[in-house]
Amino acid sequence: MPIAQEFSPDVVLVSAGFDAAEGNPAPLGGYKVSAKCFSFLTRQLMSLAGGRLVLALEGGHDLTAICDASEACVSALLGIQDPLAEEVLLQKPNANAVRSLQTVIQIQSQYWQSVKAYSGSVGLSYLAAQRRDCEETDAVNALASLSVGVLSNKR
Repeated sequence: MPIAQEFSPDVVLVSAGFDAAEGNPAPLGGYKVSAKCFSFLTRQLMSLAGGRLVLALEGGHDLTAICDASEACVSALLGIQDPLAEEVLLQKPNANAVRSLQTVIQIQSQYWQSVKAYSGSVGLSYLAAQRRDCEETDAVNALASLSVGVLSNKR
């Protein structure tokens, strides 16, 4: 999302294959991404490009998984809120995912300034990362509101 926000696209096109959805076994899937999570991701993408988002169904391997994930994405597009449970938002990411994200940040930060700020939060849960961002913003705002007076050196 930081790269997408910095890029500021005019439209977002998503190849929605849902191989990562719950119900698709490894090696084709096995990631167990819930339909609610696909809804959450769709809402995130809707914040880009003024909401101009195209989801193109690419098929899949498990009909139930495709139906559940597709329905969740369409519901998100229609503005129907189906929030993730707090316990899901408090889960820390998988160690392999953290390593992958750290590598992506290391490489992409050469090209995208916005990515650098996330290097310290990839191992945090979604809520912990949000809390950290709010605390950093509050600290910056507090420092910015301080005024520094200059004392003259008159003798």
